[in-house]
Amino acid sequence: MLIDAHQHFWRIGQNDCVWPTPDLAAIHRDFGPEDLRAAAGPDLVGAVTVQSQPSDADTDWLLQLAQDEPLVLGVVGWVDLLSPRAPERIAALAAHPKFKGVRPMLQNLPDDAWIARPDLAPAIDVLVAHDLSLDALVFTRHLPHLLSLATRRPDLRIVIDHGAKPPIAQDAFDDWAEAMSRLAALPQVHCKLSGLLTEARPDQAPEAIAPYAEKLIALFGPDRLMWGSDWPVVNLAANYADWRDQARGFADLQAPAVAQAVFADVARRFYRLDAGL
Repeated sequence: MLIDAHQHFWRIGQNDCVWPTPDLAAIHRDFGPEDLRAAAGPDLVGAVTVQSQPSDADTDWLLQLAQDEPLVLGVVGWVDLLSPRAPERIAALAAHPKFKGVRPMLQNLPDDAWIARPDLAPAIDVLVAHDLSLDALVFTRHLPHLLSLATRRPDLRIVIDHGAKPPIAQDAFDDWAEAMSRLAALPQVHCKLSGLLTEARPDQAPEAIAPYAEKLIALFGPDRLMWGSDWPVVNLAANYADWRDQARGFADLQAPAVAQAVFADVARRFYRLDAGL
């Protein structure tokens, strides 16, 4: 059984979709559930659909799409967490049974410390009250600030997307690994084994990601690590099946119980997906 903890849908030019841009030819087209089925094959029993635009319209469209789509078990949307209306918006979204959490697009914000701002507290309080989670789309430079939030708010469930987009292209392992180790020490922090192939240089072999993946497996293990395709973004570097098969081949994921956890059960538990299965 495979549950994909991280994938996207979009319609170019609709629902405030401004990315991907035309220069990204491999992914500059519409992607929907039937495309996901074709890419993933019969192993996939469900997926968590994650926002790709910093837009209420995008989030509303994803929830509408998910309404009658059994493959979509949960939606992680976008909310302007600093807006005075954020608590109201989050509470309204929480009424949708497939709404599971929010993802501020931290990688694109000019302030690396944005996530640690104290004035986010009203929005975070409502996330916690509705048992919603926070997806953290970050780089290494954001991790100390994410640690500050996570230390201050042990009641907030956090998952780090794409292993914090490690600097594979720069072969800069140590600073990333140290910062991730500090976050992994906090029990409410989870991580996605996703998005690694697109952080490598085109001239690097697929095996270049192995030390980073192995570090994530060691840090978060079968209790807090979940696999995600990052489809269709993964098409910039490989394809759905190639990444799935490469991840399944990591030595530390070979035990059946570990594989079951990383490729299904952690996502199901973290995102509270049982109602959809």
